[in-house]
Amino acid sequence: MAEIPEIRRALLEKANSLPLCPGVYLMRDRSGKVIYVGKSRKLKNRVSQYFQNSGKAIKTDRMVASVRDFDYYLCSNEMEALSLENTLIKQYAPRYNIKLKDAKSYPYIKITNEEYPRLQFTRRRDADKAKYFGPYSGSGTAYALIELVNRVLRLPNCHRVFPRDVGKERPCIYYQMNRCMGPCTGQVSQEEYKTAIKYAADILSGRNDAVRRELERQMRQDAEAERFEAAARARDTIRALDAIRERQTVVDSPDAEQDVFACWRDDFCTCISIFYIRGGVVHDKADFLFGSEVSMEPEDLTAFLCEHYQTRTYLPPRILLEFGLEDESRETLSQYLSNLAGHKVDVHTPMRGNLRTLCELVKKNAAERAKQYRMESEKQEGTLARLAELLRLELYPSRIEAYDISNLGAEHLTAGMIVCKEGKFSKSDYRYFRIKTVEGTDDYASMREALSRRIAHLSDAAGSFSELPDLILLDGGRGHVSVVRELLAEAGLEIAVFGMVKDEFHKTRALCTDTEEISIAKERDVFSLIYRIQEEVHRYSVLQMGNAKRKTLKTSTLTAIPGIGAEKAKRLLAAFGGSRAVKQASEEEISKVRGISAKDARAVWAYYHEPTDKKEKKQR
Repeated sequence: MAEIPEIRRALLEKANSLPLCPGVYLMRDRSGKVIYVGKSRKLKNRVSQYFQNSGKAIKTDRMVASVRDFDYYLCSNEMEALSLENTLIKQYAPRYNIKLKDAKSYPYIKITNEEYPRLQFTRRRDADKAKYFGPYSGSGTAYALIELVNRVLRLPNCHRVFPRDVGKERPCIYYQMNRCMGPCTGQVSQEEYKTAIKYAADILSGRNDAVRRELERQMRQDAEAERFEAAARARDTIRALDAIRERQTVVDSPDAEQDVFACWRDDFCTCISIFYIRGGVVHDKADFLFGSEVSMEPEDLTAFLCEHYQTRTYLPPRILLEFGLEDESRETLSQYLSNLAGHKVDVHTPMRGNLRTLCELVKKNAAERAKQYRMESEKQEGTLARLAELLRLELYPSRIEAYDISNLGAEHLTAGMIVCKEGKFSKSDYRYFRIKTVEGTDDYASMREALSRRIAHLSDAAGSFSELPDLILLDGGRGHVSVVRELLAEAGLEIAVFGMVKDEFHKTRALCTDTEEISIAKERDVFSLIYRIQEEVHRYSVLQMGNAKRKTLKTSTLTAIPGIGAEKAKRLLAAFGGSRAVKQASEEEISKVRGISAKDARAVWAYYHEPTDKKEKKQR
């Protein structure tokens, strides 16, 4: 501990030599790893503050105690520093910075780019000229919005492709129930359909009132022209939009479009809550929870806002902050977001009136969410501590990995691996292994191969595989435990390994070593955790095994066609979305698929449409 003051003195001396200009600094620990990235208008003043003896927040002090060196980049202005800081946080993912989850996992709603566009749920944003809305706070919100917009505007949600399938089959029950406009009937023009899609885009953007006004205008025109059925449909849509607004929380005037940020922090965690207000109502909301080690200085909150809006498709003209920022930082942030949005974005911290009340409402929401998180975490900590006590573990099991083997006969042997961090499933860390060296259905050998491949990745420089588990759970008995313990001993690793034993009804009964069973039947919370882990790893391994099987089945039918191999089969399935659609496609449509010749297209079409005896003669 005596070395710390000396190190701080050396770092303070280095910081005092920095210039008084904008820049970005990177704090590094003993191993040289970047643990914090920050920016400042006056680099010298900001960095030197960390190593002075003046009182600092506990979180900041904890970070500074780990710093052994720092690097810095000089910038020409604060805007450049803000942009560079955001880039470096993404590059290094420092421990003490606020980090958003990977943007790839955010849910979006996509309006496809085709003759008759559809609303789709997606977690990817491709360069396909489609329109994307979001991201949303969760998949449930996105799916609910798709269902709501489809129902209000009577958009189809079937798997038919238009105009290809117009008139081929009778309309479905949704058309009979007046829940779909029925483009399959051929009575809906493309212009009428595209108008409905435009309304859908407006609703997803929060412009419900604009849609309502347009529908009222259309209803009057249809009524004057004695198009009474069309006028009635517009009237029903208006009523549906009004019903939606009645169920939403109205917090501002009907033309208000703004996002409201608030931050609640205590010694346990920090919660940033956001209300997305469109048309005066709360269109969506999101809560971001961070551990006690994360720094929450004003510059960190600024970086959070920048990163947050890089994932979003729309920025409102006004952003309200419950917390304050220095005038220069606020102006820089406003300029940065305005450039990102392509229009003026005002960043404002209201001090009184209705807008201040709204900010306090969002902060109250953040405090309540932090309280719930603390209660949940304390319960999980107690459960994990009791599990460690029952299993006589030397380490608190922060990271638990569970494994299961699934197979279909002797085919598609798959080992599923799930990860439980602090008692919660971490799905981004799930992995699966296709068993390659085992013949037959030897579960022990399959488990050994999967774990040996897992262990081989412990030397990875980064990523989930580089983390050593505190506890390994196997869906199996003493034999599985014995095999894996032997493997770990060979690798020189000391990791606790237990089997999850099932009863005759295939339900969790106990945990076991290679010599004894440990009953958990009377430990309700521990039993519940182990049961959920066992069910989840079984579900995941079966899912991945099934995916491998379906992939084989999908390509096998097409590969039976002369001239169609596995690669061409994949291209056909990708182009049409499934074997059923390939079967329904015309010869001309098939020939348009990349890599499929006219001869191939003829063979595919003939396979599905020519009489069986004729096909057999050709094959002979």
